[in-house]
Amino acid sequence: MRAVPPTYTNDHSPSVLQTYVWRNAENSAAYLLPYLRPHMSILDVGCGPGSITVDLARRVPQGQVVGVDYVSDPLDGARSLASSRGLTNVKFDVADIHSLPFSDDTFDVVHAHQVLQHIADPVLAFREMRRVVKPGGIVAVQESIKSMIHPTSEALEAWGDLQARMRQATGNHTKAGLQLHVWARKAGFSTANLKKSAGSWCFATRDEREYWGGAMEERARSSGLAMTAVREKLASETELQKMAKAWRTWVENEDGWLGFLHGQILCWK
Repeated sequence: MRAVPPTYTNDHSPSVLQTYVWRNAENSAAYLLPYLRPHMSILDVGCGPGSITVDLARRVPQGQVVGVDYVSDPLDGARSLASSRGLTNVKFDVADIHSLPFSDDTFDVVHAHQVLQHIADPVLAFREMRRVVKPGGIVAVQESIKSMIHPTSEALEAWGDLQARMRQATGNHTKAGLQLHVWARKAGFSTANLKKSAGSWCFATRDEREYWGGAMEERARSSGLAMTAVREKLASETELQKMAKAWRTWVENEDGWLGFLHGQILCWK
């Protein structure tokens, strides 16, 4: 297996993890839930702080769930979360989606949420997920397509442009949700065994705006993304501060609305 360098744009700073821990199986993997059975074994690739992983474990009480991430940073928090929920059928470890440390035909389900957009080789990732899922098993993937925000501003548009330029500079994949079926076919899945769909998120209440916009405000002020943007001269500290203030203005605006469109796919081996 050839080595593939990671190209993850974000780090695991508190402002980044804040936008991850809200995610659960219902709001981020609903397209998969009808196919889960209590005895299933599940691999959650790119699990981060484990909020989706532990929710999946809760839904397969006689099964086993493994969550993996390419670095160890968020995994202690994931273990603590599982412990606080009283779950004993889930564990976490470090692994690279490009070269998963599991035997062929190991899991009933392999799940990846908002992971492929950040990595170097999505087709190789699909091949690895296909390899470790059992015959008849499911590979389930969700990825972003686009976001829509109201009201917008010059600084918020600059924030979106900055994220796009950083992903392009690091080889990441924008609008990854549009390409899932193409990557899956290249990885060996038959078109007849693919189920394509779309999902969405919406942040419109005061609490929802605070959750997302507040995290983006902090990310613009202090995160790996902000430090990289300054170091690579993609944005100045002054520009980042303007972006942070724009997010705060959006949070406080009762007309503030933010929506995300996602592509989703279920692939049967």
